[in-house]
Amino acid sequence: MIVVTGAAGGLGGTTVEHLLKRVPADRIGVSVRDPAKARHFADRGVRVRQGSYEDPAALRDSFAGAEQVLLVSGNDPAADLASLHRAAVGAAVAAGVQRIVYTSQHGAVPGNPYRPSDIHIATEAILAGSGVAWTALRNGAYGPLGQVLGPWQRTGEIAQPEDGPVPYTDRADIAEATALVLAGARAFDGPVTLAAPAAVTFDDFAEIASRLTGRSVKRVVVDDEQWVADQVALGVPEQLTRLMLTWYQASRAGYFAESGTVLAELLGREPRTVADRLAVSLDPAAG
Repeated sequence: MIVVTGAAGGLGGTTVEHLLKRVPADRIGVSVRDPAKARHFADRGVRVRQGSYEDPAALRDSFAGAEQVLLVSGNDPAADLASLHRAAVGAAVAAGVQRIVYTSQHGAVPGNPYRPSDIHIATEAILAGSGVAWTALRNGAYGPLGQVLGPWQRTGEIAQPEDGPVPYTDRADIAEATALVLAGARAFDGPVTLAAPAAVTFDDFAEIASRLTGRSVKRVVVDDEQWVADQVALGVPEQLTRLMLTWYQASRAGYFAESGTVLAELLGREPRTVADRLAVSLDPAAG
């Protein structure tokens, strides 16, 4: 039995879809806050149980009988996520789980100024002290490129703070690789980086976008404080804006520069490139 948390979300849900291609449905379980949101999985024979990191007792029940559990990291910036992850690990241990797989973050190392890194570092330490086998998937940045680049298609500019090389990774590739790890395609102990094989900068993005569109797309470096002010003027909360600024600071300090081969090895093919993803975004018919 493999139990996946966060299966109502994008990464967890897509991981379950890939598991269903490789593992009998009756060997897959999901733990979700609202079972109604996982009815489409229940209809296909997946075990659906209610569970949340805030309720360890329910979580233990949702993990019962599982050999492996995928803990999808929380994303509520107002929550004490390290404590919630500790509770989830404890519930998995209490349920007799043999391996915990956790969705960590690329560059989760001491000194990284990107604030969520501290949560992942703490959670990996909790896993290391849990007494059970564990794997931390240090996933490359897989957010939507439109969110990363801003409204470049409208403005013709990628106007963001100073950045550094990042192996931007497709979420669908991450989900497929996660399913392959859970299905036993390859065993990993401790942290492993799942990231695209090439790290790129916003200068690279501008060149790729110019080539794809046939028009000049410029890279404009915006001063940190000016960028914060611009975002706040657009209605983005300042606290959230400053959190994102730490991501830019981390990228230009090289904390996300490491690319990797493991993702391609698991997939048995080359992961989607940023050029592939930008081309799709320019052609809505491509999906």
